[in-house]
Amino acid sequence: MQSILRTGIRRVQPLAARRSATLNASRFANTRSSTAQRFYSTEPAKDAPGSKNPGQPFGNLPLYLSTAGLVGIGYYVFALSGEAPKKAAAPAAVTALDKDNFVEFPLVKKEDYNHNTAKFTFKLPDNAGTLLPVAGLVLVKAASEDGPKDKKGNPIVRPYTPISPSDLAGEFTLMVKKYDTGKFTPYLFDLKVGDKLAFKGPLPKIPYKPNEFDQVAMIAGGSGITPMYQVINHALKQKDDKTKFTLIFSNVSPADILLREEFEKLKKAHPDRFEPIFVVDKPSDSWTGYTGYISGDLIKEHVKGPNEKVKIYVCGPPGQVKAICGPKDRMNQGPLDGILKELGYSEDHVFKF
Repeated sequence: MQSILRTGIRRVQPLAARRSATLNASRFANTRSSTAQRFYSTEPAKDAPGSKNPGQPFGNLPLYLSTAGLVGIGYYVFALSGEAPKKAAAPAAVTALDKDNFVEFPLVKKEDYNHNTAKFTFKLPDNAGTLLPVAGLVLVKAASEDGPKDKKGNPIVRPYTPISPSDLAGEFTLMVKKYDTGKFTPYLFDLKVGDKLAFKGPLPKIPYKPNEFDQVAMIAGGSGITPMYQVINHALKQKDDKTKFTLIFSNVSPADILLREEFEKLKKAHPDRFEPIFVVDKPSDSWTGYTGYISGDLIKEHVKGPNEKVKIYVCGPPGQVKAICGPKDRMNQGPLDGILKELGYSEDHVFKF
């Protein structure tokens, strides 16, 4: 039987060689079962605010400089514009969550991200935030009694990792992929602004400690990217943290890559600490990255382990997690298996979200 270390990844060839590559791709595709395709696939850009208006001429500005200094300038600007200078929002002082009880918050904004994913922003008290630990998540259920229930009649509860900073005061945002056959996301996507959801937390996952490892490698698929984004976004803000991050992120197509723009900005801002690697199963004509599935060869190319200074996080569809590192055992990690075991990693090297 062919080793799973060799299956799955290929580079898209340059245009001049695309014809021969297409023949190879067809042969590759025929080796994959429909079940494997379903397992590795995820199941069935925002512009910054506009610039300020040009300032008005200050005919008597030298007089203000000589008589009132900077305070006088601020007042003069206020007098001309009719607007007071805006202060930066203060970090959240308290948490709005309760780890023992569900608390309801209203939806204040719903924004489509791509063809099957949206961002949902919920209102918190003005001085409160989620104050989630990194990495940590919230549990979510319907606020109303007519929400989705399981076979036993209990409310369906789902875990989500917010993509907004945990100390952001006044609101927080979830990014959620809709599964038409899912039990909860169709209900979530039907919510209107003003409707409420119930949240409980925080639920800590694995504490991130600066400089604990030389490299943290992240293997993610689909909406499993949100806890990875939480950790990366937090860690790269720590000036004394030298940890390097490698993200290997697989999706069905380029259009399915969540937070791609945000990751590319982080790469540009931190080229020595962060490397994002995108993998798609169905490339577009303009795609020049990796195609196929995440393989052992790809992991070996970009991850320096196994050793005690390398940690690997894995989060994605159950089939992908099983192939990469073995399935989770309900709330427990479960034994290590799959590609990472073949590569020589131990359970201490790997964390399954």
